[in-house]
Amino acid sequence: MSKQTPGGKIGAFAVLMLLAALSAGIFGAVHNQLSYSVGPGYFTDFKFVQFGTPPDLSPRAGAALVGWQASWWMGLIAGLPVLGYGLMRAPTTGALWAGGIGAIITVIMTAAICALLGLGAGFAYVATGLDLLIPPANVPEAEYFRAGFMHDASYLGGILGTLFAFFPMERATRLPTAGTPT
Repeated sequence: MSKQTPGGKIGAFAVLMLLAALSAGIFGAVHNQLSYSVGPGYFTDFKFVQFGTPPDLSPRAGAALVGWQASWWMGLIAGLPVLGYGLMRAPTTGALWAGGIGAIITVIMTAAICALLGLGAGFAYVATGLDLLIPPANVPEAEYFRAGFMHDASYLGGILGTLFAFFPMERATRLPTAGTPT
């Protein structure tokens, strides 16, 4: 009989879901530090108003708070199908942990890569001088597009990363169980 951790696979699933939400929230807070650097007006004139950010917070703390609020729930959305699959298919709690941690890392890395690609696209859009998109009133145009492209691309990266996350989870479902030949 293989050793199981307290709470078994259900407990591991619950903790992994919390880790997914926490990881996504931290990603958003850190992500917004970079996007604030390239588009402070996007935050001060748009996101802080949209999220009701307290005016007494420093702009960097406000950007981190907005990042947390805008992204922690993505961890739940990304985690549920992948971790649920692992819950049903992983042969052991250890396999679920291995696949779950791999899945979370996969989503975060994919979102980060896509965010950087979006930032590059935002710089390119501003540099071309195209006038195809209209920013909200009172938001500096260049700052809006640099930070906005980065944000949109990171959400797309989260969705794409969720699909990629099935690969480490599927690999974990094939891990040998204790007592079976490897």
